[in-house]
Amino acid sequence: MKTIALKNNRVLILCIYALAFFLMTWSFQATAAEKKKTAETKSESIVMQTSMGKIVVKLNAEKAPRTVANFFKYVEQKHFDGTIFHRVIKDFMIQGGGFTPDMKEKSTSAPIEIESNNGLFNKRGTIAMARTNDPNSATAQFFINTVDNARLDYSSPSNPGYAVFGEVTSGMDVVDKIRAVKTSNKNGMDDVPVETVTINSIRKGSK
Repeated sequence: MKTIALKNNRVLILCIYALAFFLMTWSFQATAAEKKKTAETKSESIVMQTSMGKIVVKLNAEKAPRTVANFFKYVEQKHFDGTIFHRVIKDFMIQGGGFTPDMKEKSTSAPIEIESNNGLFNKRGTIAMARTNDPNSATAQFFINTVDNARLDYSSPSNPGYAVFGEVTSGMDVVDKIRAVKTSNKNGMDDVPVETVTINSIRKGSK
């Protein structure tokens, strides 16, 4: 009887070791997968297909998590498809993502809290969120800086600036083509391109 009991104990111990090894392996693999997913999210890029060419933008979810998550929400909803760059100022920025070609503003979700104090700056080629005088009013509209715009950076709670959340990695030549278009007044708005510049689509990816 003692021999049988001893054998049973050994089997039980071996089973416990095997289970512990399995759990450790699973935990390691799950952690590695989560780290990989997090890294991919932090360096996620989007491809913006416009009527004047392709622009690739790398978003910074590490420095601007709320802003990037909000932007991706609109990407997934295909909100930007068929919108336009409705405001173009050559030595300032190009703004889009909110109006249709007939100058009708698209409906949006609730605005997000500003993330301008994140260590990112409004330098040429960066993308930032457009907003009203209320710092926490950004929804879907964004702009790409065509020059360094230090005056748009965060300086204090009373002067929060504009939240940068990524930068153009390919297609600045397209940005420069857009910034150079002729503009006029349309539907009571200034700096509207005379010939419509359309955002055909925005999708996740880098190609």
